[in-house]
Amino acid sequence: MNKTLENQELYSKKAAYFSMEFAIHQALKIYSGGLGFLAGSHMRSAYDLKQNVIGVGMLWSYGYYDQLRESDQSMQASHTRKHYQFLDDPNVEVTVLINNRPVIVKVYLLKADVFQSAPMVLLSTDIEKNDHLSRTITARLYDGNNETRIAQEIVLGVGGVKALEALGEKIDIYHMNEGHAVPLAFNLYDKYRDIDEVKSRVVFTTHTPEAAGNEVHNIDLLHRMGFFSSLDIDTVREITGTKGDMFSLTVGALKLSKLSNAVSKIHSVVANDMWKDVLNEDEKIIPITNAQNRRYWQDKGLIRAYDDNVDYEIVSRKKHLKRMLFNVVANQTGKMFNPDVLTIVWARRFAEYKRPGLLKYDFERFLKVIQSQDRPVQIIWAGKPYPTDGLAVGIFNELVHLSKDIKNIAVLTGYELELSAIMKKGADVWINTPRINREASGTSGMTAAMNAAIHFSIPDGWHPEFAKHGENSYTIAGCDGELPIEEQDRIDNKNMMDVLENEIIPTYYDDPKKWVSIIKNAMHDVLPYFDSDRMAHEYYVKMYNHK
Repeated sequence: MNKTLENQELYSKKAAYFSMEFAIHQALKIYSGGLGFLAGSHMRSAYDLKQNVIGVGMLWSYGYYDQLRESDQSMQASHTRKHYQFLDDPNVEVTVLINNRPVIVKVYLLKADVFQSAPMVLLSTDIEKNDHLSRTITARLYDGNNETRIAQEIVLGVGGVKALEALGEKIDIYHMNEGHAVPLAFNLYDKYRDIDEVKSRVVFTTHTPEAAGNEVHNIDLLHRMGFFSSLDIDTVREITGTKGDMFSLTVGALKLSKLSNAVSKIHSVVANDMWKDVLNEDEKIIPITNAQNRRYWQDKGLIRAYDDNVDYEIVSRKKHLKRMLFNVVANQTGKMFNPDVLTIVWARRFAEYKRPGLLKYDFERFLKVIQSQDRPVQIIWAGKPYPTDGLAVGIFNELVHLSKDIKNIAVLTGYELELSAIMKKGADVWINTPRINREASGTSGMTAAMNAAIHFSIPDGWHPEFAKHGENSYTIAGCDGELPIEEQDRIDNKNMMDVLENEIIPTYYDDPKKWVSIIKNAMHDVLPYFDSDRMAHEYYVKMYNHK
């Protein structure tokens, strides 16, 4: 059998991939961060591999938020109505019950050839047939209101299943990317009344050990709102093993899926330990390490230079890409960065546990490094905090304030797909500083490594599966995650600055041949394993086709 026919058979099951966010294209603002970036790459690889996959998501009227600046340069969260002329309207509507009231969900389609992704079903309640409250359900991604969030999950899970049925799609596998879509499993149970029948059709990916990413709600509130379709609470408790007043979306998803996966090998260990009290012997969470789509993320000029194996062409292209990034820095901050200077980038979702400020923990040492005349360093930060997370917004604004007085550090706003790509291509070093065992995967460094940026990271998430210290990356020695947070931060900062001062900076300035060797090794070693084609293939082999 030839490869094409083999793959047609391998990928023949129709899979519906449910996610609260998808980063498909800069123009389609229905994502906030890493979960969406991952989902977007998955949909691109499903397209590239000609898999039988359809994405199911939400058409957020106002997106997540637009990250702008106040007059003092601090962060401003702006909400602007989005309009998308490139979506198709199949003239399909379905109805879901929320608080025993009918809410009409309008279906839109993103065809595969628009952005070269799997076809997408996008759901909206923002139509004139609904009352004002119902229209606001799909207004903003991750709405801070508890009941609105629950309503969003009902629309995604139940509305998504009904939309697929209305479109005539015959789905074999429902893939929940995080627990937000778990109402779909209750809807299927309502239909089949057979737990094994439901589990044979459902798989689940858990993405985070963070409490904020594993939602819990009062079970009576969920029941009243229609989260469990028409099931009574006793049935819900029985099929999910829920005993107390609070219902965990993650536990529900684990119990109602035939298979669940974590998103790195380390995360699999952490997740199995985290949920050991609710998992049966045969309910292990398997690892399928996250990955990102090479076709979308990797710079074509760098690919050509790497394939030609001409070092000066790699260096020349990298310098050009640094200038592209520095044009953005100049436009946003008025600062002119130098492409000959070592440039470190910290960019991802701004959350406290990711420690965006760890670089400046020992402030005197930080100043000594960035104020060096002989071996200067430029640092750029970017990322979007959750807009009502005062701690994360405060850290962002603190860095903005600090950058006003130091010429070679900058904080950028608008960290979305386009800026993310520019920063990964323009960085020399991509730094990742989460507290140990708190980062499930952390995929941004993969796409940085594809673009000749050296990954410098705590040994967490995907990094240990890739890293060879001093050969294709640099590793910050991890400390004991049981230590007090202040002590973890002190130790990690010291270990990080030791590597930066004693290895990274001297190599960049004193041994450019070795530097080029490291970035070439990184480009070689990150592919093909950390290309999402491998990940999308594994989902079929290990999850969808599993009996």
